[in-house]
Amino acid sequence: MCTSWRSRSRRAGRAVPALGAAVLAVVALGAAPGPAAAHAPTWELTRTDTDVRFRGLAAVDRNTAWLAGAKGTVLRTTDGGAHWTPVSPPGAQTLEFRDVEAFDARRAVVLAIGEGEASRIFRTDDGGATWTESFRNTDPKAFYDCVTFFDHRHGLAMSDPVDGAYRILSTRDGGRSWRVLPTAGMPPAQSGEAGFAASGQCLVASGPKDVWLATGGGAVSRVLHSADRGLTWTAAETPIPAGDAARGVFGLAFRDRTHGIAVGGDYNAGLPSPRAAAVTGDAGRSWTPAAQPPPAYRSGVAWLPHSRTAALAVGPTGTDLTTDAGRTWRTVDAGSYDTVDCARDGGCWAAGEKGRAARLSHR
Repeated sequence: MCTSWRSRSRRAGRAVPALGAAVLAVVALGAAPGPAAAHAPTWELTRTDTDVRFRGLAAVDRNTAWLAGAKGTVLRTTDGGAHWTPVSPPGAQTLEFRDVEAFDARRAVVLAIGEGEASRIFRTDDGGATWTESFRNTDPKAFYDCVTFFDHRHGLAMSDPVDGAYRILSTRDGGRSWRVLPTAGMPPAQSGEAGFAASGQCLVASGPKDVWLATGGGAVSRVLHSADRGLTWTAAETPIPAGDAARGVFGLAFRDRTHGIAVGGDYNAGLPSPRAAAVTGDAGRSWTPAAQPPPAYRSGVAWLPHSRTAALAVGPTGTDLTTDAGRTWRTVDAGSYDTVDCARDGGCWAAGEKGRAARLSHR
């Protein structure tokens, strides 16, 4: 759900719509005592007419967004969530869509996860009226988790480790075709290490060449970074706890090529998730734990548009807001969401279980 290439496509002088202005007000008031709580961001639920779980989300703008979820479900709205149109690929009912990358209201790429041929990638150029399957995994050892794009042509998808190394797919034509990159520049995976297909944010890009990959399940949680579109990688440990198949870094967000936020924890219900967030200011070479992290596991995170310090993190037990670039967080909503994404014009969206999809507003 990388929005960096979309951000660059907007004119810098474009006026911020009302929702964007409201978000800026949240940032300005977020650290203030008392009245700030009244200005907390609020999710307005929309009606999707389905009960599937949505872990894939792409915010194009405040009116347009795409959802991807269970049972091969893809929805699209172009009217701010007043109506969600089913635009699923035909015959995809057995697939689990976990990530979607949208270039605009008509062009999008969706990723289905799973072992072997369950991992597939589809592309549409007509708003979901028709789809082309552009990749089907044939290696039974591969399991693809996330996809991201640097711009409208160049993108990557990642698989859990195969023969001891993460496998990376690359596209140069907007997802119409894919090739496996060599693994010579990929650090060895830890025993038990993998990515989490929880929010479409285990692989994120910022700028024309930088990309980060989030891991868990190993002895320590790590974030891998590539500055050359996936050809070579370096690995850095994070303070987010791992050591179990259910613990690690679940979601990443970078507002530029150096400043990023990682969220995660233990996704098992009811278990504590200390140190569930961390920040970096050096492109992911080092990570510092949040001084006041979210109170529980979080799977998705997004920087608020037009701000260098504000971001939202979401999970099954609520939404948290930071106004100091991830150092401290406070809960602002108790609703269950798995993923969150923001567009440059101020349109922020969240989605999750039981068909939940919402747009950020301001009361």
